Amino acid sequence: MASHGVARPSQSRTADQRLKDLEKIKKYRDLEERVRCEARANVESPELVQLTSKLLRLNPEYYTVWNIRRVALTSSVLSGRKGSVNDTERKTAEDNDLGILQSELSFTIPLLIESPKCYWIWNYRRWVLQQAIDRLEPSVARKIWEEELGLTSKMLTKDRRNFHAWGYRRFVVKRLESSELNGQSLVETEFEYTYKMIRVDLSNFSAWHNRSKLIPRLLEERGAGDQERRDFYDEELARIHEALNVGPEDQSLWFYHQFLVSNLTTSVGPTAITPNFTIEDRIAYLTRELQVVADFLEDYNDIKWIYEALLEYTLSLCQLQQRDLDVEERRDLQAWLTKLRSLDPMRNGRWEDMERDVALA
Repeated sequence: MASHGVARPSQSRTADQRLKDLEKIKKYRDLEERVRCEARANVESPELVQLTSKLLRLNPEYYTVWNIRRVALTSSVLSGRKGSVNDTERKTAEDNDLGILQSELSFTIPLLIESPKCYWIWNYRRWVLQQAIDRLEPSVARKIWEEELGLTSKMLTKDRRNFHAWGYRRFVVKRLESSELNGQSLVETEFEYTYKMIRVDLSNFSAWHNRSKLIPRLLEERGAGDQERRDFYDEELARIHEALNVGPEDQSLWFYHQFLVSNLTTSVGPTAITPNFTIEDRIAYLTRELQVVADFLEDYNDIKWIYEALLEYTLSLCQLQQRDLDVEERRDLQAWLTKLRSLDPMRNGRWEDMERDVALA
């Protein structure tokens, strides 16, 4: 057989190896049936939790078993919620639940290391963290959530582009900022974190994406005026220009540049970086960005992202100026589309559509 175009060498197993595999399968099936039988019989107990631990270590993708584990924990192991009858009982219940929840988080860490993109493990940790909010005092619960933020940093150090971990980090940050955990804004620290990750790896698409999502809120919370916003915009353009000079073939960098340019072409209102740019400002900035992109062709004439940017930005400039393409621009667009056909023939239909849309065909 072949996988992704690479032929796999055939491997014959001995009779002894096949026998061992069959024994493993039987043990797995027996364990699975035992878990299911106890769950059907509503035997929620610490023993059932232990059985699910064994099964999930073998197969963390088994989402039904994660659900069985939740029910078993809430029915037989977790002892109480905030608001018990008296202080002593409340403290005892909280200490019990704290230990269990910390143990549950620890249980999933080896599974995450082995299967960092398994949805069910991440979802289970979300559930455990919610139990901390429901069952513990805010200061105690907050400490657990802060430790979780530290875990995402470790995960992203190991795998900087793991989009599961990035999405999970946004979830954790949002809850840490909430009133449930006596939170306050983390936008400044998270924005700096994206820069830290980008310095390590310019190709970190998730870090650039996270940065783009943080910017409107960052400027709002800073109370940035028009000049501060313009200065900030100039700094971000300079940063992405520098990155593109290092890696012009990197798609993630062009996406971020496109995000910044969209501030000139489509972004208006409170979510824009510079909502009060005049039309003259927008035209001047976009004209400059077109020249910046065009300059890349002197050294790189085989990178499709450059030609796509030139096409998009030229058409946007004409829209801003409320005019048709001039003769030189039409000639350039035709040349760029011809180049794109050779660099990216799989999308010939797209280039043909674009050619018709701008009346070049």
